[in-house]
Formats: sequence, structure tokens, C-alpha cells
Amino acid sequence: MPSNQQRREAAKRKLQRQLVRRQQRAVAQRRRLMIVGVVAAVLVIAGGVWLFSSIGGNNTASGDTSASSTTSSAPASSTAPATPCSYPVGGTAAKDVDPPTNLSPANTGTVNATVTLNTGTLTFQLDRANAPCAVESFLSLASQKYFDDTPCHRLTTASTLKVLQCGDPTGKGTGGPGYTFGDELTGNEKYTEGTLAMANGGADTNGSQFFIVYGDSQLQANYTVLGKVTKGLDVVKAIAKKGVKGGGQDGAPAEKVTIKTVTIPSGSVKATGDYQTTTGGATETGSAVATGSAPDTGSAAPDTASSTGAGSAGSSADGSASASDATTAAAQSTDSAATSG
Repeated sequence: MPSNQQRREAAKRKLQRQLVRRQQRAVAQRRRLMIVGVVAAVLVIAGGVWLFSSIGGNNTASGDTSASSTTSSAPASSTAPATPCSYPVGGTAAKDVDPPTNLSPANTGTVNATVTLNTGTLTFQLDRANAPCAVESFLSLASQKYFDDTPCHRLTTASTLKVLQCGDPTGKGTGGPGYTFGDELTGNEKYTEGTLAMANGGADTNGSQFFIVYGDSQLQANYTVLGKVTKGLDVVKAIAKKGVKGGGQDGAPAEKVTIKTVTIPSGSVKATGDYQTTTGGATETGSAVATGSAPDTGSAAPDTASSTGAGSAGSSADGSASASDATTAAAQSTDSAATSG
């Protein structure tokens, strides 16, 4: 018959095993929402696939103030480009498009884009004052019909992360336009209902993928806010209500979602702005005039793996908990998992 000491030790070992398993489950949940996944990393190593598209990680209500931060008129970069915006080559284009040629785009006001889905129509109000380079890229891609007949490949339905992600013609979460551009962040970004933001795979890796926030979400301030949805958010909520394909909280939408067309105002791609430059210690202001106001339409015709759902796992290092710190590690992991949806 076991002694009291033996029973206590057996109970202690059982508790430790339970705590370790709990930690492992929490780590697995975080892994599904990390920025760059193990599977995706293998693709990068094996085939040079360019990644920038997943959103997630340790998504907490408080923003990560260590993230790259810039003014609204220049991308975050350790080496500032000679022009306000820069779109260097990056990866293989999912569709044959040219990078933006307007490197000093309009940096005041807003411009609307009409996005027609197979399930309804949305209006995006793009914020040129907050993210001129991101807005210019979106307008340029729209003018080249890059978004036409492309899927919205990812839906998340967790209580802390409610987004629909689009902009990858491949539908795998790894596709882009063949160029990148810098972040436009203040560090105070909030991803409330209706926010439209750029997806990325790290600092200054923006491309074509973006996400629509259909419910207040907890994300670090690492994602450039492109603008907001002013009409049609109910269309996105209806998509979300039908859930994720195969169940779960992160993956392809259960209902196939396709961007049929994106319509933008004529001349909006050529609109330029005023930017201050410093020459020999003096500040100079260059100016240009925005052109065009009539609508310009991209062609229509209808057409997923999740960037983190089916296309990636986690990038954070995970280790097994020792018996001495199992209780603390499990508690921390459980808290993190609750906010990493």
C-alpha cells in the first residue's frame, strides 16, 4: 500500500503533466496565429516563396510600441528612400502588374473605392493622409485589375480577432504583387470594427493583401491602417456568420468569397501631394495637383488556404516547461492563448 509521501509525489507528477499539456495546447493555439509559419518558412527555403501576408502573433490589446514607426508620409525604413514612397522588387508577382510609378502620391484627404464581391458590395474609404504609400499601391493594383476575380482566402472568428483577409490572387496567403513597401505607423493604431488594414509578415513587408475588421479586434499596432469600410460591413458580417470552412476559428470562409471588381475614381492613381524635403539645411516644399474625378472601373468576372489556418503554423520558439516552473508557465500560456485568436 503506497505511503502518504508516495501518494503526494504521484499527485504532484500528475499535476505537472497536466500543466505541461495545458501549456502545449496554448502554444499550439498561438502557433496557428503567428506571423510566419513553419510550413510557410519551408516554402520560402525550398522555393523562394515570398511571404508577407499573415496577421496574428501574440495579439494583445496593448500595441507593441517597439514596432517600426513612421510619419504618415513615409514608409518605415532604416534607410529612408529618396522619394516619399518606394516599391522595391520583392518575390514573384501572383499576377502580372507593374509597381506604382507615382512615388509622391496625394497625402491629404480620402478617396473611395467600390469593391464588388460575389456576395455584395463594399465601399472602402482610403485614407491618403494616414497612409499615402499604401493607398497609392492599392489604387495602382486596382487600376491594373489585380484584385479582380480573386478570393478572400482567410476568415477569423475568435472573440479577439474578427477579420476577413483578401488580396492574394493565389488564395494561399503567400501571394503578392512582386514588390513591397514600408509600414506607415504611428504606434497608436487601433483595429476597431470597420478598419481596413494591410496584412504583412513583418516590418516593411506590405504587398497586396489586406484585411477587413468586422468586429473590434486585439492586435499589436503593426499593421498599416489603409482606411475604413463605410458601406457594406453587413456583407462581411454575413460571411463571418457562416463560419470557417471545416469549423474552427481561422481558415478559409465556409462560403466562397470572391472579389469580382474594384472600382476607383479616374485619375486617382496620378494624384500627387506636397512633401517637405531638406536641402542644405533648408526645408523645401514640393507640390503637385491631383487630377481626375470621374469613376474608373476594373473589369468584372467572378472566381483558399488560410495564411495561418492552412498555410502556416507558428514562428515563435516553444520549449517544454520544467517541473519547477510548470505552474507559472501554464498560467501565462493560458492568458496568452485567450488573447491570441
